This record gives sequence, structure tokens and C-alpha cells, in this order.
Amino acid sequence: MFTRSELEIKTVIELRDLCRRYGIRPTGNPGYKVSYITSLMAFPVLAIQQIEEGKGLKSPTFPTIQVIASAIDEMGSLTDEQAALVRITLEGRRMNYPDRYEQERLLNLHAAKMKLEQVVSLLEM
Repeated sequence: MFTRSELEIKTVIELRDLCRRYGIRPTGNPGYKVSYITSLMAFPVLAIQQIEEGKGLKSPTFPTIQVIASAIDEMGSLTDEQAALVRITLEGRRMNYPDRYEQERLLNLHAAKMKLEQVVSLLEM
């Protein structure tokens, strides 16, 4: 991340701006460079420690991921005709009302399933 020498050459204002940019508070008196430097050098290590301690953002449990996978299975797969309708919808073609609502619903449902599949694959990493 940041090296001490890289931070030492910055002014208090530049260090303050860096802390604001990343949402980090200076440790100690904000009038001294060392307060900002300490915070900027420590935050990456602290963030990893917090992950290991189970603080803040954490991975869902395996049963939770299974529930998402079950929802994906329950949604099924597109038929050939539904896939064709999704393709033509993505090309900007729209049906007349009231069928357009169902066309949009199908597109949204397909997009939701694709995103859920992406969620599961990201969580399994």
C-alpha cells in the first residue's frame, strides 16, 4: 500500500486529503503528520485482521449459499422461445401492451437468475 517514505514527503494537507479519500481517521492529534501516516500505513493490515476476526463484512455460511443455489434451481431454464424473446428484447424490440409487461418481466427474471449465478460463483471463490 503506502510506504513510510512515500508518505513522509507529503504535507499535512495532502495526508489529510488521503485520509478523507479512503475514509480513514488520523490516530492522535490531526495537527501532526505522524497521526495521518500511522493511520494510512496501518489500515490495510487492520482490515485483513478484522476479516480474520469475523468483524464487519464476512462471507455467508454454506447453508445460506445453498439457499441461493436452490432459488436458482427453482427458477428453471429458458425455453428456446423464451431465450429468443430475451435476445430480441436485448436488441431493443418491444411487444405491444399488455404483453410488453410480461416481456419485461421475463427479461428481469432472466437477469436476476444470471446475477444470482454470478453471486454464487463469487462466493465460492
